Amino acid sequence: MIAHGKDIKIFSGNSNPKLAMDICKALNTQLGNAEVGTFSDGEKSVSIYETVRGSDVFVVQSTCSPVNDNLMELLIMIDAMKRASAGRITAVIPYFGYARQDRKTKPRDPISAKLVANLITRAGADRVLTMDLHANQIQGFFDIPVDNLLGSPIFVHHFMEKYAGCHDEVMVVSPDVGSVARARAFAQKLDMPLAIVDKRRQKANSSEVMNIIGDVRDKRVILLDDMVDTGGSLCGAAKALVEIGGAKSVTACASHGVLSGPAVSRIQESDLDEVIFLDTIPARPEIKCDKIKYLSVAEMFAEAIERIYEEVSVSPLFN
Repeated sequence: MIAHGKDIKIFSGNSNPKLAMDICKALNTQLGNAEVGTFSDGEKSVSIYETVRGSDVFVVQSTCSPVNDNLMELLIMIDAMKRASAGRITAVIPYFGYARQDRKTKPRDPISAKLVANLITRAGADRVLTMDLHANQIQGFFDIPVDNLLGSPIFVHHFMEKYAGCHDEVMVVSPDVGSVARARAFAQKLDMPLAIVDKRRQKANSSEVMNIIGDVRDKRVILLDDMVDTGGSLCGAAKALVEIGGAKSVTACASHGVLSGPAVSRIQESDLDEVIFLDTIPARPEIKCDKIKYLSVAEMFAEAIERIYEEVSVSPLFN
């Protein structure tokens, strides 16, 4: 028995409307007619101007900055769809905020990722579609199905074309030990060797010492990470690769460009030649940096939505 609704309807909050429209374009459909605004006291308001009764509804909303506003918009939209008798509700969250608080690192720490998962579930979502969760175990925080898409196939396609004529000169590098598994899988897909930047403090109150595990001399280096927040680790790794490792050039790629604090100025002044993000978090108009580029995830999310609606496997998108 097919569990989906009678048709697909896609709605968007205010966090990433361009991505939602690009997904609709790929699916050859129209964005749902809804208004998401704010009352004079700051409370969020949602009005749905078309019927969703019995429909398979997809709510596109990244929980990026302003995180709490965007999260409340998502929860209220899900609640509105539920009360309007939607057949099934999928929360499409290209960037899942609060994902870094996924465990207790010291006494009396919250596990905010679990709290947010509970809120989304209790609001009425039937499943979640997201991309590159900061920690894979967050899928287990939900009591509903979670499809965690990988951004690496988009990067693989981009770099295969970019370095088609000099494949042997290119090397994938993990910016820290914690990202080795992700970088290794990426390097295998590109059929390239892997190196690791190992950073450590020799003693308290001393600066970090960077060690390069692997030979990157005269190589074109691809640094891979899942997100870039303040950019400190990424820019430090790029500096070490050039000054200590002797790399010819350094290009970085990450699924989520959070870019808070001094991130943009750090990237502009760094040894990085280019930083490529996916548009899970929209490019902010005030950011002026010619090193930063974006690739679209609309086609991948559109195909995932179509597969979810048709009750077929999403796993081919991981290849």
